[in-house]
Amino acid sequence: MNNIVNEAVESYIRDVLPKNDGLLKEMETYAEDNHVPIIHPEVAKLLEVLTKIQKPQQILEVGTAIGYSAIVLCSATEEGQLISIERREDMIEKAESFIHRAGLDNQIHILQGNAEDVLPTIDQKFDMIFLDAAKGQYMEFLASCIHLLREGGVLISDNVLYKGMVASNEYVIRRKKTIVKRMRTYLDYIMDHPSLTSCLLPVGDGVAISYKNKEVNLCKK
Repeated sequence: MNNIVNEAVESYIRDVLPKNDGLLKEMETYAEDNHVPIIHPEVAKLLEVLTKIQKPQQILEVGTAIGYSAIVLCSATEEGQLISIERREDMIEKAESFIHRAGLDNQIHILQGNAEDVLPTIDQKFDMIFLDAAKGQYMEFLASCIHLLREGGVLISDNVLYKGMVASNEYVIRRKKTIVKRMRTYLDYIMDHPSLTSCLLPVGDGVAISYKNKEVNLCKK
């Protein structure tokens, strides 16, 4: 019964959300036809709302794909700059084409390489970080993400429930056990991390939102 209710809720949310047209609709069709994973419609709307609330000037995205979420994020800002990391050349080429058509060439900049190699080379702070890359490697990215996130900044982690498998062993596929174990470790870590205040939302495939707390000098009298 719970699965039926969950499916009904998800279906209703997607039905009530306004449908995209133009370039974003074209990108959604391209992603579906070419089996490219992009963010769920409800996650896209969540990103848009959070971006309008947070008003980030500097955004970091880990995982570009075809540039869909980067365009969603930058379209919700007035002058925000976004750096995105992507390892695949073919994805970068396609993303840059869509970004150009969106008129966001001056706001979105893509760095090629594996995130675990690129992240430590970045030397600026970000108001918002969107983590949407290899699910089994979130823990490897986290230390750099926390370091790069300014105090008062927001880290958004997508797909953290991983098709429901993270929530219950009942749904775990044997070949996915390692990814599920690592994602559970990641969620436990961000929930208990002293520098973060985090929540977990059953939106899309699961979204974790983490606020970076102001550092407190415990030795100060």
